[in-house]
Amino acid sequence: MNRELVHTPEGVRDIYGKECADRQVVQNQVHEAMKRFGYEDINTPTFEFFDVFAEEISATSARELYKFFDKEGNTLVLRPDFTPSVARCVSKYFLEDDQPVRICYSGNTFMNTTRLQGKLREYMQMGAELMNDDSVQADAEMISMMIQALSGSGLAEFQVSVGDADYYKGICEEAGIDEETEAELREQIAGKNYFAAEKILVDRNVPEKYRDMLLKVSEYVGSVDELEKAVSQVENSRSRQAVARLQELYRVLTMYGVEKYISFDLSMLSQYNYYTGVIFKAYTYGVGDAIAKGGRYDDLLSKFGRPAPAIGFMIVIDDLMSALYRQKIELPGVQERVIITYEPEEYAQALQKAQDLRDAGRYVVLQKKKLGGAV
Repeated sequence: MNRELVHTPEGVRDIYGKECADRQVVQNQVHEAMKRFGYEDINTPTFEFFDVFAEEISATSARELYKFFDKEGNTLVLRPDFTPSVARCVSKYFLEDDQPVRICYSGNTFMNTTRLQGKLREYMQMGAELMNDDSVQADAEMISMMIQALSGSGLAEFQVSVGDADYYKGICEEAGIDEETEAELREQIAGKNYFAAEKILVDRNVPEKYRDMLLKVSEYVGSVDELEKAVSQVENSRSRQAVARLQELYRVLTMYGVEKYISFDLSMLSQYNYYTGVIFKAYTYGVGDAIAKGGRYDDLLSKFGRPAPAIGFMIVIDDLMSALYRQKIELPGVQERVIITYEPEEYAQALQKAQDLRDAGRYVVLQKKKLGGAV
């Protein structure tokens, strides 16, 4: 046997034994939290047409998709994200009336990144989408459900940062910044690279007043009080309405009783182009990136011919498991297997015993004895 064949390619890995069992426990707990909010399960294909994702992610991310061709010459990709797939599916099969649609999902996603730095190229996501509801109550439901899903997994110490893409976009509109520059700028601000963002603004001759306003978004981070400071710095209606919505969102979140988890960050942006309003990410210690993220994407479904407002979130199960292990959080134990061994002439009695235990809910292995005694 070629010994190289027992290894996995870079960026993917085998999951087995206790870790695999622990993941199933955590996935069940996250799923149960979504079901308690009335969300229904959906499955979408592992690969889709390239065009489902092409316009919705940054040019950098588009280059990192796993692409291949079918027999008709169509460009296909392994899904890098669930949201466009779910939006396509909902546009096709739902939205026949004006009622909200609540969907949850789980599965693996794929990104052929060249900057691994310990990250995977295949990772599991679980998430939910609420479509056909543009209310601030829908925003609060989504954030509160994500918090309950994370806390239900056993995670105790985490924080959810909340922003609104419209605050930044309102300033860009007021400054007359074109779409190409806005996309470049958003990518740098999303990565907290303010030196690169400032260079873009200077190179494109953006007036100093607006350069200062855009770079100053990084200062509005912390408690709900930061929102008052942010609104005092802008005059355009889009940015001011974004702050007002965040203030109302915080009021509804206090009704859910989850305000202790909430902070605000108006510099929070995403590499994905489809976010239109509130955006949020969950962080905890022991993991270098957000373990969950989401936001509002009111324009995405119109791409598939059925305009409707929408908001969603996803949890990266691989990162959540890393956090749980590194924080030494004890997970509910997986039931131990009962092993029943038998000699050939004892098979009928051993089988009956195994069946009785299985009927009682036990996990039972029925195994023939090896030569020399029991296993």
